[in-house]
Amino acid sequence: MCNVCLTSTLYYQQLLGLLGSLKGITSDKVASQCVLKSYMEGNIQIINKTDTQQLAQFAAHFVGKTDEQQACNSVTFIPFEENTPLQRAEWIKYLGVFANMEVRANQVYDAVKSNYMCLTKAAESKTTSFKPVVAWLDYNEGVWSFAKEPYKMKYVEDAGGENVDDSINKITYNISVPDDVDDFHAILCTVDVVIDETYIADPAQYTLATFLQNINVEDQSCFAFLTNQSVWRYDKRIQSSTATLDWLDGALSQPQLVLADLVEAFFPTGNYSTTYLRNLVKVEEVISINPQMCNRDSSTAMEPTIITCQ
Repeated sequence: MCNVCLTSTLYYQQLLGLLGSLKGITSDKVASQCVLKSYMEGNIQIINKTDTQQLAQFAAHFVGKTDEQQACNSVTFIPFEENTPLQRAEWIKYLGVFANMEVRANQVYDAVKSNYMCLTKAAESKTTSFKPVVAWLDYNEGVWSFAKEPYKMKYVEDAGGENVDDSINKITYNISVPDDVDDFHAILCTVDVVIDETYIADPAQYTLATFLQNINVEDQSCFAFLTNQSVWRYDKRIQSSTATLDWLDGALSQPQLVLADLVEAFFPTGNYSTTYLRNLVKVEEVISINPQMCNRDSSTAMEPTIITCQ
């Protein structure tokens, strides 16, 4: 299946063993080490997505937009619009149809789902004495926002947490407005875990000091997420040259890894190394993804990572 892809299909293709048939991508914003290796070796080329004549040579062009007129070889691929993590992962079945690999696609999804459900059940057993309140936060031009995407809320619930969004009516808070600041800080005083999604061109430069400056606080004593050392970002794995987060690639196809990260964030054991989340309070650094990190035969199918569950 000779094709050209948007980056969100790349991990799904590797799980199916289709990397060898990938001949073009429309962006160099890739966070997969094996795709980067294949590109470096000249097996994949960058395609101008506006050049219809160039795109016409491919059997399938996977696109992530539904609001534009597409060519006859275009295939819409939009797992990121699904409302639950497992629904996003299930798009591997859709991709499998185009490669006549339905059996493999079902095997991968079943393994991912089974591991995800096992981790969910294990998280339930941890909530008998404590259920952490969790906030997904984003800062942009002086305004903090609480995330409301359903799949994020579902992740928190499945990992044994409680979404702060259930207890607030207002979503945005302007740091330059005193009443907003007071209300925002009052809400944060009820939060046990913060996941900071704030965009920055160079994630390695985003530290706890950056976060504290943005939330504009002097007295930190009431914030449990600071006392508990639980301020996180999902930019642990990046492709540095383009600041591409692996969260936007790998996390779609293997949500069990995200769930395992969240369980560790909510109920820390200290003996599990997270995949996507890094702890700002503990000064965890980003991992820069490069082609040399690909340590497997990229022509074979990548197995999903199964997390020990008990």
